[in-house]
Amino acid sequence: MTGLSLLLSAISDGGIVGIAVGVAVIGLVLGAVSCYFIYKKYLTTKINSAKSEAERIIEEAKLEAKNIRQDGLLDAKEQMNKMRDDFEKETKERKQDWQRTENRLAQKESALDRKEDQIDKKSASLDKKIEDAERVQKQNEETKERLKGIEEELSHSKENMQKELERVSGMTKEEAEAELKSALLDGVKKSAAQEAKAIIAESKENAQKEAKNIISQAIQRCAADHATENTVSVVALPNDEMKGRIIGRMGRNIRALESATGVDLIIDDTPDVITLSSFDPVRREVARLTLEKLITDGRIHPARIEEIVDKVRREVEAGIKEAGEEAAFEVGVHGLHPEVIKILGRLKYRTSYGQNVLKHSIEVASLASVMASELGIDPRIAKRAGLLHDIGKAVDHELEGTHIQLGVEIAKKYRENGDVIHAIAAHHNDIEPTTIDAVLVQAADAISSARPGARRESLENYVKRIEKLEEIAKSFDGVDQTFAVQAGREIRVMVKPERVSDANTVFLAKEIAEKLENELEYPGQIKVNVIREVRHAEYAK
Repeated sequence: MTGLSLLLSAISDGGIVGIAVGVAVIGLVLGAVSCYFIYKKYLTTKINSAKSEAERIIEEAKLEAKNIRQDGLLDAKEQMNKMRDDFEKETKERKQDWQRTENRLAQKESALDRKEDQIDKKSASLDKKIEDAERVQKQNEETKERLKGIEEELSHSKENMQKELERVSGMTKEEAEAELKSALLDGVKKSAAQEAKAIIAESKENAQKEAKNIISQAIQRCAADHATENTVSVVALPNDEMKGRIIGRMGRNIRALESATGVDLIIDDTPDVITLSSFDPVRREVARLTLEKLITDGRIHPARIEEIVDKVRREVEAGIKEAGEEAAFEVGVHGLHPEVIKILGRLKYRTSYGQNVLKHSIEVASLASVMASELGIDPRIAKRAGLLHDIGKAVDHELEGTHIQLGVEIAKKYRENGDVIHAIAAHHNDIEPTTIDAVLVQAADAISSARPGARRESLENYVKRIEKLEEIAKSFDGVDQTFAVQAGREIRVMVKPERVSDANTVFLAKEIAEKLENELEYPGQIKVNVIREVRHAEYAK
């Protein structure tokens, strides 16, 4: 109404403009009313939708609550079942404990009953023993009375016997006592001497065991290769035609070689080789190197031979010095005089019974050092003395005197330690050793020389020793076969089982060892191994 009146008034007042304004106002009013109703309808729809969603959520919540209640009931039932099972299990265990307790109580009650019965029996037995003791005491008193009378009779008889003995022997009681004491004293002295001998033997045995232990430790820690040196060297030739060139026209080349080197050249039918023979290894080495250089060079004539020999000698001298330095460095001996090192290196070309003396000296130094360490003493002196103990052998073919005397002179000349000089002088017992180091050098020298393979033994002597070893072992009654093994270091004795028992094998081994010690000379020791074997065979048909 208000809008219409406004429109009418606008028309009446303003004509066309008023009409337009009125229409616009009416449109706005109608739009506002339309919007109101549309918004109201939208709100109604929204409210209805929210109510539906709320009802749906409520239904879902109720359903979920129902499910949760059911799950809770199931969990509660499971927990109740578990509690019931635990209760039943605990009840069962307690019943078992009660049952075991009742059983133990019943057993203890039974044991107490048995002990009570035993006590009653022991009480009765004790009463009986008391009665027996009283009866025995009464018998003892009667026996004492009888013994007293017997003692009086014995005393009287003893006096009579003593008088009779004095009359028969012609000695008084004091004289007889003195003679008896003398006899007893002699017996005691003899017994004491035997006991002292046994103690000394036991001490020696213990000392030998300890010494063997130390030596075995030293040998194990200083194991060395052994190879005997030969007195010949072999030089390979490219062909047999070279033999003619080495011999030369009318033999002039071979004579020049032998004259310049001092070595015998053996040229035989052996193909492509020449043999050099000499007991002096330095000369043999010079000849070998000279011949190899001449073969390589191809120019072989007397002047060239002399030139090469001089050159090789200088090379060998340099090698000798180097060998001495290497030996000193290997065993850890420092501060040696340069001339002593040169002399020591010459031992590389010196042999003793086929054993290289420089290698032997190195091994003696190592063994003496290890044994000194095992004994808890400073090993430096023993090591130094071991390395230099045979240094005299480097010059004994040039100077007069034994290698010991020459070694002592060299050591004194170059101001070696006094203990080292003493060990060199005493290592073959030329003088009595007075220091531990000298004794250790003696022992190390013996070990190195006695090792299997260290020294060369002639085939004839070796065969004779093996045959004698088997012969001695076979000479005993009951021995069937004997076998010497390990280069004569062990003898295996097979006995006849029907004639030698197991117990007798011990005595047989001891007897064989004693006879070997008395009748055979050998380095080191020989193991006697007695074997008794019984075999029985049957055949199933």
